[in-house]
Amino acid sequence: MLTTRDAICHLIYSYAERIDAGDFAGIGALLAHAEITFEGYDTTVTGPSAIEALYTATTRRYEDGTPRTKHVMTNVMVDLADDEESATSRSYFTVLQAVPGQLALQPVIAGRYVDRFERIGSSWRFVAMHVVVELMGDLSSHLLTEI
Repeated sequence: MLTTRDAICHLIYSYAERIDAGDFAGIGALLAHAEITFEGYDTTVTGPSAIEALYTATTRRYEDGTPRTKHVMTNVMVDLADDEESATSRSYFTVLQAVPGQLALQPVIAGRYVDRFERIGSSWRFVAMHVVVELMGDLSSHLLTEI
C-alpha cells in the first residue's frame, strides 16, 4: 500500500506522463474533479471535457501523437491536513522538448504547480491545480497559443 505522500506523488507524475504521451483525454480524466487555474489569468477550467479541450487547443502534437516533451517534476513537497482527508503539494516542473529537424533538445518552460487533493475512501484525487509559469524559452514548437 502506498503512503499518502507516494499516492499524491503518483498523481503528479501521472499528469506529467499523460501530457508527454499526448493523452489529453487522460489528463481530463485524471483532473476530472479538479479546477485548473493559471497565475495571472482569471480563467478556471473544470470538468474532463473542458480540461481535454484546453490541452487540445493549447498544446501542439506531432505525427506520433505526442508533444515531444518530457515534463520533469522535482522538489515535490506534500502537506497532509490534520484530518488526513485532504492534502496540498508544491512542486517544480521543467519541460524539455526536442523536435527533429526543428528544435534541438532544450528546456522550453519551467515553473511550479500548487495542487490540492482529497481522499475518497482509500484513494486520492486532484481537486485543484494552480500553474505558475516562471521561466520561458522557445515555446514555438510546444504551444499553439502565446502565454
